Amino acid sequence: MSAVRIALVLPDLLGTYGDRGNMLVLEQRLRWRDIACESVTVLSSSAAVPESCDVYLLGGGEDVAQTAAMRVLARSPGLQRAAARGAAVLGICGGLQLLGTAFTTGDGVRHEGLGLVDAVTEPGAERAIGEVVADAALPGVGMLTGFENHLGRTRLGAAGRPLGRVSRGTGNGHDRAEGAVRGHVVCTYLHGPILARNPRLADLLLEWAIGAELPRVAEPPELEQLRTSRSRAAK
Repeated sequence: MSAVRIALVLPDLLGTYGDRGNMLVLEQRLRWRDIACESVTVLSSSAAVPESCDVYLLGGGEDVAQTAAMRVLARSPGLQRAAARGAAVLGICGGLQLLGTAFTTGDGVRHEGLGLVDAVTEPGAERAIGEVVADAALPGVGMLTGFENHLGRTRLGAAGRPLGRVSRGTGNGHDRAEGAVRGHVVCTYLHGPILARNPRLADLLLEWAIGAELPRVAEPPELEQLRTSRSRAAK
């Protein structure tokens, strides 16, 4: 098996809440299985976003940084081309909004998104801050937990499919939906980093990337205890 290539996209603009940790999680879960990996960090000063990677990770950012990231991705469409051929893409918070159809910043300006998921975001009346628990719609993922801190309210379109349904927290702010999924593109408001707190989702992204089921690895008992306690707290 050739090395799995992971792209961390624009962490200098989309890295407010430690979402870089998602790359570290994927690297480690590949090492545990003796699968080679190669990570690429794409900065806003880079000449181009590569289209040859297997997994693309976008984090969160404030309005000014998010708008700047949109300009970079629009003029260098490597991410879009990779998604079209089936590469796995994970967008967190501001990354979710960029991957959607359109988003409106706090100054009232509407921006076109990349359109990889059918979702439109507008500012809400107040920030959503706190723990989130959701039941994932993706098979085998189960319960999702994470931390949200965002003003945006995201409404899914006719072709939109939520990542999960919220039992605690705000999520998208409409119809108890959390995040969005289309093909191998996964969007969410959950920080944590999300892949550290939800290893089943991390493994699903990697399985999409390599096109095969991964052998399971034992999870620390502390992680399962944490997931169980958060599930009980949400009820």
